[in-house]
Order: sequence, then C-alpha cells, then structure tokens
Amino acid sequence: MDVNTVGLREWLRRERGLDLADYEGLRRWSVEHVGDFWQALWDYFAIESPTPHARALGDPRMPGARWFEGARVNFAAQVGRHAAASDAAGAPALVFRNERLQREGRTVEISWQQLLDQAAAVAATLESLGVVPGDRVAAYLPSIPEALIGLLACASLGAVWSLCAPDMGVATVRDRFRQIDPVVLIAADGTVYGGKVVDRRAAVVELLGELPSVRALVLVSYLEVAGAEAPQPVDTGRWAGRVLAWSEAVSGAARTLPRPQPFDHPLWIVYSSGTTGLPKPIVHGHGGVMLEMLKLHAFHLNLRPSATSDERFHWYSSAGWVMWNLHLSALLLGTTVCVYDGHPSWPDADTLWRFAEQSRATFVGAGAAYYTACMKAGVEPRRAVDVARLRALGSTGSPLPPEAYEWGWRAVRQDIWWAVIAGGTDLASAFLGGTPELPTVPGEMQARCLGADVEAWDEHRRSLVDEVGELVCKQPMPSMPLYFWNDPDNRRYLESYFDTYPGVWRHGDWLRITPSGSAVIYGRSDATLNRHGHRLGTSELYRAVEALPQVLDSLVVDIEYLGKPSFMPLFVVLRPGVALDGALADEIRGQIRAGVSPRFVPDEVVQVAEIPRTLTGKKQELPVKKLMLGRALAEVVNKDACANPAAFDWFVAYAQRRAASAG
Repeated sequence: MDVNTVGLREWLRRERGLDLADYEGLRRWSVEHVGDFWQALWDYFAIESPTPHARALGDPRMPGARWFEGARVNFAAQVGRHAAASDAAGAPALVFRNERLQREGRTVEISWQQLLDQAAAVAATLESLGVVPGDRVAAYLPSIPEALIGLLACASLGAVWSLCAPDMGVATVRDRFRQIDPVVLIAADGTVYGGKVVDRRAAVVELLGELPSVRALVLVSYLEVAGAEAPQPVDTGRWAGRVLAWSEAVSGAARTLPRPQPFDHPLWIVYSSGTTGLPKPIVHGHGGVMLEMLKLHAFHLNLRPSATSDERFHWYSSAGWVMWNLHLSALLLGTTVCVYDGHPSWPDADTLWRFAEQSRATFVGAGAAYYTACMKAGVEPRRAVDVARLRALGSTGSPLPPEAYEWGWRAVRQDIWWAVIAGGTDLASAFLGGTPELPTVPGEMQARCLGADVEAWDEHRRSLVDEVGELVCKQPMPSMPLYFWNDPDNRRYLESYFDTYPGVWRHGDWLRITPSGSAVIYGRSDATLNRHGHRLGTSELYRAVEALPQVLDSLVVDIEYLGKPSFMPLFVVLRPGVALDGALADEIRGQIRAGVSPRFVPDEVVQVAEIPRTLTGKKQELPVKKLMLGRALAEVVNKDACANPAAFDWFVAYAQRRAASAG
C-alpha cells in the first residue's frame, strides 16, 4: 500500500473517478464531502466489521455527530491484523529501552504475536476480576511495555482505559481517576528519571485509599527493572481489595481475544484541563480514534507498515501526554514503535539521539521544547550518531521557532523532513500537519489536515487569511470526544468548545493561515497552562499552592509566543506579616513539584498585594496574560466587570518592566 497523499490521490482517481491535482485539491474535497472522504478512508484501509453500516456520517451536528452507525470494530483487532506479516518480515511491534537498558546497551523487543498474546492474557485476567465492557481501568504507569499491553487488553474486552504518569502527584491523579470510578488500578511501584529512581509504593497505597471504586490492584514491579535493589512488597494496609502481580496477570493460560464493539464504544479517557473546576475526562471511541490515527500516521507523518519497509517510529513522550496515545497508535498502521522511558538528555545531551540510532528509528518526534534545548546546548546529532536511517523529525506541544527548523537541517540532516503537527488531547489527533508533497517553510506547518475544516476566525465569525484569529473547526471529525465522563446534559463539553461559536469547535489557539495555505500557531488563546505539550488547568496548581498556610491567593499564567521561550510566573498573595524570601519560594516550588508535577514548577514566584477578580469572584488570568503579551489594559478588560480593578495597576507595571528588560 502506498500510504502517502500522492498514493491516496491515485487510489481516489482509480476507485472513485476523482481527479485531484494536488494536496490542496485533496484537502478541499475532504472537507466539502466529509462523509465521502471518511468512507473512502474506511475502504482504503480495508477496515473490517462483522456488521454493515448505512453511511459514514449520519448526523453532522457538533457536538453529537453520528459516525458509521451499525459498524462494529475494535482498536486491538486492527493492531492484530498486522501480526503475521510483520513477524514474518522480522519487524517487531515494540522496541523498548529505559535509562538502565540504555546505559547497559540492551534492548527489549516484543514481536507482534507476543504483544497480542500478552494483551489477551491480561484481558482474561481483567475478566476474572469482574471487568465487563464499559468498566473503567485506571493505570498509574510510566511509558513502558506494560502500559501498551494494558491498553490493548482493555480495548480487547471493551473496558475503558485511562492512564496517568507516575510523576504526577497523588492529588492530581485522584482528581482525574475519582471522576470515572475505576474498578481496577494497574500501577508501577516506582519510576526513574534523570538517574533518580523514585519509589511510588506509598503513592499507590494512598491512591487506593482515594479511589473507593477500585476492587483490585495489578502491580507492576518496575523499581528493580529501573535499577533499584529488590524492593519490598507493597503494604496495602487495611485496603480490602485483591492484589495481583503483573507477572501473574500476563502469564495466565486463559486468553480473551478482541471483541467487536460499536463504532462509538468508549476506548479511553484522557484529561484536558480548563481554568476552573476538575480536569475534563474526555472520552474517545474505538472507531473514531482508529480512523483518525490511520489518517494522521499515513498521510501527515508519512509512516509505512514495517512489514513492507524499514519503518521504525519513535515519538518521545511521557505517559501523561496524549502523544503517548498517538505514538503507540502507529501500531494500527502496522508500524514498529520505539519507546524510551527516562530523561531524553541524561546522562548526556544526545542520549535520545543515541537511542534513535540504536533502535534503528526512521522517524523521531518530540515536543518543540526538546529541539530548542538541543539547539541551545549545541547538540549536533550528525556528528555523534549515524543519522543515515533518519528521514523525518516530528514536533508538537508548542510552536516550533524557525531557528529550530534551521538547526535540524544543519545539525541532523540537510534533507530531513520536519513533520510539525498541532491538535491536542481534546481531539486525539491533529488539525494541522505535514505532507511531503508541500515545501517546508521555517516556523510554519505545511497544511491543514485532511478532513479538518479548519479556519482562523475573528469574533464576528469571519474567516481570516494572513491574520491571526481563533482556530475553529467547522465540521465534525470522527475522533472528536464522544462526551465528557459524568457530564450531565453535555454542559462542560459545550462550554469547553462551543460557547464562543455555537455549532463550531473553538480550539483555544491563535492561528494564522498564510496565503499559500500553510499555518502558524501563536500559542493558547485561553488561560490553560501548556508546558511543552502537557496541559494543566490553573485550578489544579492553585489547590496545591494555596494549601500552604502562608499563601492566601495566587494566579499563574503561561506566556508562550512563537519564537520565544515559554515563561510561567506565579503571583502569590501572602498572609499579613509574611514576606516572600528564597526559602518560601523554594517551598512553594516544592509543593507544586510534589503535589502536581515537576513540569509545572513556575519560572518565577512573585509576591503581589491582591489578585484581580471578576465581580463573580473568578481570577482574571487571561487579561493578565494578554497584558504580558503587550496588550493595553483597556483592550483586555472591562474594569466595570472587575471586583478590584485597581489590582491591575501592579500587573500593568510588571508587564512593562518585563518588556523593557526583554527589549
């Protein structure tokens, strides 16, 4: 199968009689004939269903679009379709290393059949624990093979998978998992990052106490694998549930094979945070994820099945980022995935590049911040490793500055293809991406993705060209959320994406579509924190900071603009008589590191007299963010709607001082 966009256009000419001269012609057809496009992809990838469907798109409304009604599919079954051919060709499903394996020069390879067998065994174990289709299984795991096997096991029997990384604090994880009432928790006893092995056994026990719905724990012994001495068993104390070792779950004789599910049956729950309230538990379905991932990997990352090529795909990601889901979903196409667990630049700045060489990766992806860090550190992979196999670099998470493109062409390969994408956790796919058909311009994404009816709009719903506006999507895509878990009447869902433009998805990014059709993202248009692709609601950080007795109030903003490094200051109001000194600033940072995640430790902690609020008591994060981006106060806030408008005076002066020092 020729899986690039040229091959798709040729297939459409042959099978549908369509003469689409170039990529833009293909893209226009895909959004002008949405149902026909997705039906064509169903046929192109030969998706299998034991039951027929009447049409690809039955109801085009957003939210609530109805896709492939009557069809029955399974994410794990699509992965399994590639087993025989890939194993016969000697192409493994998974290539894995962690920091210890990297130091020792050892690699774990798992064949396609081994992967499926282990997933079938774990699925049978989950069934023996009473898990039925629709039940939620929560996982507290690093990016290790057990996490992938657990996902496939849940998908096989129709249970719903939800994963958090073990570097996240217990309160942060609790606020996610408690909303979905998981019946089983799969957890690792530890993790390793930057040479530090972290014992998470106490956190696992604490989580069990916070999740009353969990009736069984499956424990992955990772401390010893990561390089620690043989750990003691986890003491679950008075918790009355059942405890199984992962080794027991994966080695049982019973097997549960993938069972077809309705196209919109829930596959996983991921979390994207708003600025108030708990994290949003976003539910995506088997069929929507499957089609979107096949499209994205084949046509916008230009991956190929490994059985008929030498393709090996690595995208560096923690287990807490939706890019983990995207990375492992390349298995749907039959592509070998290379997984690394650990710090990408420890013990050496070029560690990840050495892993790429030794795992024989042909495609390396990472957050934009990783490439800019390599650039600043003077890393030159072409001088340190053999880059002959490497044909593409992927980037997402934040805007990739033009200098990073140039660094890639200079320091990696002169002919390297930059596949830069932008989408998000909410979509579980991308709105903007790449294609080898089009030229690459530093600082720009090559195109709007196929099937993504994306425009930049102003506040009057006018489409903008070569001007910055809100990123909107005018028509549904199959991987848009089915719903939010425990969201009566879709209230939070509607408020999250459809409050500004009813019936049209507003993503929360500033976007410019160039006259040539390429795209530039200018950062978040709302107040959600986005640290190198990892998103967090400000309310989660506030809960951690304001738990300290010295802190009365706080406000945080994440300033991110194309070509400039992210800057995240935290403003705190302290109790009378308390002054911010180095010790207290360190305590605040430590509270965030332990209770939320090290990724969200602020760049600066600043004491202020008061936090500006609305008349209804909401913190005015977005106006402060806009002030720091250079906007005038009158343009960003209506003082009549403020409870304490004078509080802005300090922030105006602060923004001016920062602008002067930066300039």
